[in-house]
Amino acid sequence: MNRPDALNALTYQMCLDIDAALRAWATEDAVSLVVIDGTGNRAFCAGGDLTRMYETGRSCDFSYGRQFWRDEYRLNALIAGYPKPFVALMHGFTMGGGVGVSCHGSHRIVCETSQIAMPEVGVGIVPDVGGSLLLARAPGRVGEFLGATGTRMSATDAIYCGFADSYVPQSKWSALLSELQADGTTAPIDAYAVPHPGALLKDHQPLIDACFAQPSLHEIAEALEAEGGEFADKALKALSRASPLAAACGIELVRRARSHNSIAEALATEFRFTYRCMGQGDFLEGIRAAIIDKDKLPRWAHRAFSEVTRDEVTAMLDTLGPAELWSNEDQP
Repeated sequence: MNRPDALNALTYQMCLDIDAALRAWATEDAVSLVVIDGTGNRAFCAGGDLTRMYETGRSCDFSYGRQFWRDEYRLNALIAGYPKPFVALMHGFTMGGGVGVSCHGSHRIVCETSQIAMPEVGVGIVPDVGGSLLLARAPGRVGEFLGATGTRMSATDAIYCGFADSYVPQSKWSALLSELQADGTTAPIDAYAVPHPGALLKDHQPLIDACFAQPSLHEIAEALEAEGGEFADKALKALSRASPLAAACGIELVRRARSHNSIAEALATEFRFTYRCMGQGDFLEGIRAAIIDKDKLPRWAHRAFSEVTRDEVTAMLDTLGPAELWSNEDQP
């Protein structure tokens, strides 16, 4: 990942290039394992490059964004089922699209600078790139909490929540990379991994489980408000910044993924939302407020969580007919 000035934000062309390389290496005998890394000190990959999606979407051309997401999600599935070890080195910011090209790998390494998150609801999207499945696999109701608030995980929280596997101090990464290249197996990872302090989120598990098990977004917010205290207040503040429609759909996605546990189905359901989000959701307004005008004052379609109906959530996640992500022939 080589766009350090843009926090290695994932472009459409990067998706296509990574996909092509992985497909070529899958059957190349000279390739024993794959390592994905990011240049610069600030980020592995802070997310997808959404500027062109905004520009085309504003002119009511939704085809570019839909094709970007379609090919990105297919790349995520490829990584999840890759036939060779896939090692991801996730320093600094690893968010959104960056999670999609790292956290589905077989060996996910974090360090003292790692900050991992699925913050999409803040710009009117759901946790996507297979993130709904990763969140569903987190302990208890932590998945709903992380998806609805966009909370950043430290390295140790990421391991606890199932987004990472091993903690290796960043000062050791250069040596680890050299040994991976020389050895051709993942054995050096265990030699460099060190014990790490306990996860902070684990301490808040009872509160998270009680509040984020509530049936609706509105009831989750009410439970947090009734709970009070520093952690609950911080979670409620983060939740209040989310698009109500995106947050409600994101929670539904996590709960569906928990029942089916399939990367293909998770991506397909996420795609139904992103396919519609420019024409029927808050995506364009979220990008305007966060990236274009940077006023941080999005005017969401719903002014309150209680305004989002069950029918609206169902409609955003309804099947797309011939536009579905997978056909019967190519579903992994």
